[in-house]
Amino acid sequence: MFSLVVQMQVRQGKRAEFLAGITANAAASVRDEPGCLRFDVCAVDGDENRFLLYELYTDAAAFEAHKQAPHFAHWRTIAAEVLEGQVNTPGALLVSHVAEAGR
Repeated sequence: MFSLVVQMQVRQGKRAEFLAGITANAAASVRDEPGCLRFDVCAVDGDENRFLLYELYTDAAAFEAHKQAPHFAHWRTIAAEVLEGQVNTPGALLVSHVAEAGR
């Protein structure tokens, strides 16, 4: 599986716009892309404008398909306005532990 961790720094005053855009992108990715298995958006403690994304795809081809999706193109338009910086770290999922439902 192909994993991606993304660090994002949002411009001052653009947090709400960022959250609306990235939430829509994450929801559409999981809903509309069979190869997108997970798309988490996490806030960083102590910095209201710093975020981490964790994305998981069946393989690198699924991630490439993600970058061709219409909702990704829309997100990139928003990102150009709201992001101050971004660092992508691609990788491969090696171990995963998930709590059982109802726990």
